[in-house]
Amino acid sequence: MSRVLGVDSGGSGLRVALGSTDDAPTGAPTDASVGGGPVVRTIGTTVSTEPVRTGPSGIDPDHLLKQLLPAVQTLLARAGADTADAPVAVVIGAAGMATLGDGLRAELPAALESALGVRRLALAADAVTAYAGALGQRPGAVVAAGTGMIALGTDLTGWQRADGWGHLLGDCGGGAWIGRAGLESAMRAYDGRRGGSAALLSRMEAVFGPASEMPGAVYPRTDRPAVLASFAPEVARCAAHDPVAAEILDEAARQIADAAVAVCPQAEGCEVALTGGVFKMGDPLLVPLRAELAERLPRARTVSAEGDPLAGALRIAAALATGSLRLPCDGRLLSVPTERDE
Repeated sequence: MSRVLGVDSGGSGLRVALGSTDDAPTGAPTDASVGGGPVVRTIGTTVSTEPVRTGPSGIDPDHLLKQLLPAVQTLLARAGADTADAPVAVVIGAAGMATLGDGLRAELPAALESALGVRRLALAADAVTAYAGALGQRPGAVVAAGTGMIALGTDLTGWQRADGWGHLLGDCGGGAWIGRAGLESAMRAYDGRRGGSAALLSRMEAVFGPASEMPGAVYPRTDRPAVLASFAPEVARCAAHDPVAAEILDEAARQIADAAVAVCPQAEGCEVALTGGVFKMGDPLLVPLRAELAERLPRARTVSAEGDPLAGALRIAAALATGSLRLPCDGRLLSVPTERDE
């Protein structure tokens, strides 16, 4: 039995999953990567709701290890194992890994080898683990849209990225983008300006309070992207009867399609997977988005994501453990430090 570990670190906390690359029993939850890749069975998961700290030097490796190592011990104990059965491969997917992960890349390989004996490690951007969860190791493109929005594609020789630049510079079509557009239209209605929506104004005041007090409700918040994104479902609810809300979602669909087109390999039959909370809004967004993708990527097909980023981390870990990793390595998006001699 080869145990592997997947980690998903993001704004809502740290999720850790222990898996096995042995043959899964009938009826057990499994996850397979295509192209002769391994099957990984999930043994157990644990969650910490405390996000890993990010400071001036990037993601804090000590804070991550402080949460991760006890979680691994807990999962091993639940599985009836001990440190002798520690994972042979670990994959850590983290939001901000590409730009804020220098400390993790510098410190985690030696730290995890010392603490767990791990010699196979990959450090991945959360967009990469989202990709692996959605499509495994197939070529294609994945759009991950929650509070933000990023698209990632690969032909298995390199990665193409579009957006994911945060709510001030991009994330176009994501939850914060949709929510902000809805709130702007509500404020236009409050002022009597063109482009306003009485329906969105009503919903805004029901959720946040009087329109005149909105600056105080939004600007001082340190979690502004999440506050903006919290209004996106209200835009979707209004879209069926409000043309302004419907047009916001139509434009979000165009923005998301722009990103997908920018990263999708130009090959017949490539898949475009959609993953993330924004797509839970359903038809008000998905109908125009699918129409945009069908028109602009006629050689591709849109599919549902097979799994989430934590499942993707486990998939990559299983591929590392079995020497079958096909996803392209990259110094920042998917870093695989040189394996130490056993």
